Amino acid sequence: MRYRFVEGIVVLLALCISAACGGYSLAGRGSFLPPHIRTIGVPMFTNLTPVFDVERKVTERVVSELIGRGKYKIDRTATGVDAVLAGEISSITIVPSAFNAQRQATRYTLVLTAKIEFRDLKENKVVWSNPSMQFRDDYDVTATVTDANAFFGQDVNAMDRMAAEFARTLVSAILEAF
Repeated sequence: MRYRFVEGIVVLLALCISAACGGYSLAGRGSFLPPHIRTIGVPMFTNLTPVFDVERKVTERVVSELIGRGKYKIDRTATGVDAVLAGEISSITIVPSAFNAQRQATRYTLVLTAKIEFRDLKENKVVWSNPSMQFRDDYDVTATVTDANAFFGQDVNAMDRMAAEFARTLVSAILEAF
């Protein structure tokens, strides 16, 4: 009889503990933004590089990533919103990072540098910023390339992959307070 009582207490405690864990959310789905921010403006990023159309691709991916989080209404303008995410792509460089036996580059590291600011318009303060956020990614290629325009011309999917990963990194940094 006493054994069943102890067993019942253990089961009850286990249920209470598991119920208490329900307040947690999946990693990557939380937000540390102030609760009054419900609508985020994401105007087109500024492109200070010679790489054609990078600002559109990056901005679209950032908007998609924010929409995918499901908690915020996203607007393409900076007016009539609770907060604004502004970006300026200042450089895109590509450097060889691996070589074959003939000393030809077989892998390149792409580095995108951007100035990012997330501003709470209701309280008129910067919530998150990075004046020189860098995103790096490696790409395998078969030809020698030293110019980012030529690189993106050879690998049409490279810019999409870079924009998607940059957006994921940026949105996670803002929403998860990293």
